[in-house]
Amino acid sequence: MARDEEAAAGEGTGLLSEANGRGVDARKAFEANSAEASKNYHDKRHEGKQNEEAHQEEGGMLKPMIFGGLDGILTSFAIVSGAAGGNLSTQVILVLGFSNIFADALSMGVGEFLSSKAENEWILSERKREAWEMENYPEGEIEEMVDIYVERGMERSDAEKVIETMSKYEDFFVDVMMAEELQLQVPDEDHEIEAMKEGVVMFCSFAIFGAFPLLGYAIIPASFPELGEEMLFTAACVITGIVLFAMGCVKSLFSTHKWYLCGAETLLLGGACATVAFTIGQFVDALVA
Repeated sequence: MARDEEAAAGEGTGLLSEANGRGVDARKAFEANSAEASKNYHDKRHEGKQNEEAHQEEGGMLKPMIFGGLDGILTSFAIVSGAAGGNLSTQVILVLGFSNIFADALSMGVGEFLSSKAENEWILSERKREAWEMENYPEGEIEEMVDIYVERGMERSDAEKVIETMSKYEDFFVDVMMAEELQLQVPDEDHEIEAMKEGVVMFCSFAIFGAFPLLGYAIIPASFPELGEEMLFTAACVITGIVLFAMGCVKSLFSTHKWYLCGAETLLLGGACATVAFTIGQFVDALVA
C-alpha cells in the first residue's frame, strides 16, 4: 500500500515537473491522485516558488461552447434527417440547413449575451441591497450568517467568532453573504465583456458545428456526382457521429469522467435526437403523400 502511494506520488511528481511554468501542477496532482505531489506543490507555493494556483479557467466558456456546438450540430442534423425522411431534394436540404443554422446561431449568440448580462446585473443589484443592509443594520446580517453556519454544523460560539472576524472587512463580508446566504457568485467588473465573449463563443460554436452535417451535401455531389441521396445522408450520419463523439471527448477534459464515456454519451444522445427527427419526417411525408 505504501509502495503504491509512493509510486503514485512519483508519477504525479513527474507529471508536475513536466507541467512547470504552465500553471497546471495542482490539476496534475489531482488527476494522478497523488496527495504527496499536491503537498509538494502547495509547499512550494507557500514558499514563494510557485505562482498562484491555477484552475481550469477555460471551463468558463465550456457551457456556451458545448451547448452551442451540440445545439448547432443537432439542429442541423435534425433538419437533414427530417428532410431525408421526407424525401426532400439536396437543394432544399442545403437551403433549409444553412439558412436555419446561421439564423439560429445569431439568435443563440444574442440570447446568450443578453441573458448573461441580465443575470449579472441582477446579481449586482442584489449585492447593492446586501451592502445597504450591512451598512444600516449590521447586527441583523451578522446574526443571519451565524445562523447559517450553525445550521451547517458549527458550534454557535465558533460561528460567532468566524463571522465577527469576517464582518470587520465589509466588502469581503458582503461577497461572503452573497455566496452563503443567496448562493450567488458576484461577477467581475468587466462582466459585460465576459457576457459578450460568451455570446460570440455561442454564435461561432453553433454555426461551425452546425455546418458539419451539411458538408456532405455541399461537397460530395461536386466531387462524386454519381452518388445518390442515400449516400449523402449516410455521409452526413458518419460526419455527425464523428463530431459528436469528438465533442464528448473534449468535454471530458473539463470533468472527471473517462473520455470514451463522455464521447459515447454525447454520440448516443445525438443519435437519439436524429432518430426522432428522421421518424417524424417519414411520418409527415406519409401523411401528406
